[in-house]
Amino acid sequence: MAGRGAPRPSAVPPDPAAVAAILAGYPPAPRLWVAYSGGLDSHVLLHLLAGLAAGLPAPLAAVHVHHGLSPRADEWEAHCAGVCAGLGVPLRLLRVDARPAPGQSPEAAAREARYRALAELLAGDELLLTAQHLDDQAETLLLQQLRGGGLRGMAGMPRLRRLGGGWLGRPLLGFSRASLAAYARGHALAWVEDESNSDTGFDRNYLRQEVLPRLRVRWPAVAQSLGRSAGHCAEALELLEALAAEDLSRAGGGEPGGSLAVAELGALPPARQRNLLRHWIAARGAPLPPGPRLESLRRQCLEAGTDRAPRIAWGGVEVRRHRGRLHLLGALAAPPAEGLPWRLDGDLGLPAGLGRLSLEPASGRGLAERSLAGAAAEVRFRVGGERCQPAGRAGRHTLKQLFQEAGVPPWLRERTPLLYLDGRLAAVGGHWVCAPFAAAPGEAGRVLRWEPGPGAGGAGSIVEKWPIW
Repeated sequence: MAGRGAPRPSAVPPDPAAVAAILAGYPPAPRLWVAYSGGLDSHVLLHLLAGLAAGLPAPLAAVHVHHGLSPRADEWEAHCAGVCAGLGVPLRLLRVDARPAPGQSPEAAAREARYRALAELLAGDELLLTAQHLDDQAETLLLQQLRGGGLRGMAGMPRLRRLGGGWLGRPLLGFSRASLAAYARGHALAWVEDESNSDTGFDRNYLRQEVLPRLRVRWPAVAQSLGRSAGHCAEALELLEALAAEDLSRAGGGEPGGSLAVAELGALPPARQRNLLRHWIAARGAPLPPGPRLESLRRQCLEAGTDRAPRIAWGGVEVRRHRGRLHLLGALAAPPAEGLPWRLDGDLGLPAGLGRLSLEPASGRGLAERSLAGAAAEVRFRVGGERCQPAGRAGRHTLKQLFQEAGVPPWLRERTPLLYLDGRLAAVGGHWVCAPFAAAPGEAGRVLRWEPGPGAGGAGSIVEKWPIW
């Protein structure tokens, strides 16, 4: 064991047989993709796999993401094309807009754009291989510690995880940066250097260039030690995930829409409540809230009076409590103020992700064909005071009363499309047909269907946020 003052462990180049054994442990895939930036690490991975190509379980290809952020981006793309041609590896080129949004770091913007493009590339359980290594894992763990990250962050980068329709694998996590450099020198590889890697204004670069070299002087095996710590955290996280999955099944997180029962959540000790909330949020593909926001979510949703409707928002998502259940929603859209004409001869896509309307033929149900024939149809949204006499009921009722009786969540009420025929309210989303327009028994009709989209808080309302690694 290396101790204080001991020499740094020797940099032994990765053994192709060891890499092949790692690949054999991954799920079967119809294609292997190498994320190839043109840098040293990804060039080593590509070269290793190209040498193993005859024995690989699936065809090999490379993918290069052109971010357009560096003045040398075109040069890097040309370099990658030349290397792949020399190795006989097909190359797919992807171009993304990686400009950061206001308040977003350039690192985060580039990373999210890259992973989004790569996720869209993968299909049918294809496997994307990236070249993160042991030193990258150590940097990730230190960054998470310095940011006060939880166990999920402390577990570091997983060796395998889902990405889009496929998998993301990291076969080099057990090898150091020095060992990859030794392999590159031994095979006379040529690679490109990203000038941004020397900018210590970026946290990861600062750790790489200023902090870890000093730590290695005293603790030469610091990367290996941090890698082991990440493994221990990953194992503990696996146990907590199993416990949270049990709690989630009891709390009804598997119900349509993925809502969570407040009573079941409140029956757990506070630590298990937080564990369940983190699991529930992550399982829906949403970013985890910071610790203080998670605690605010827990307390407000459990302690607020029954006449209150708590809403806790972070990172483009929010949690709302309604009728004893918690609902996790993506960014909700404001419904359009102007009416939307509809010719009724096909589906109508609603703006701002509010969903889609369709009419399905029926007999004795829905809107009467005679009401639709020749009518000027328009879709509007609530402004207040609307009334409807639902077919089969006596008297006209306000939409507010009807929504409350039916238990329609508040965020869906103002985003529910209203169908007007010749200026009169005829149907309310997929809920009610107003009596004057309803099909009589045996009469030809059309049933109005509304599929709420992400902007309305319907199914699929959570937009996946890529992990920080």
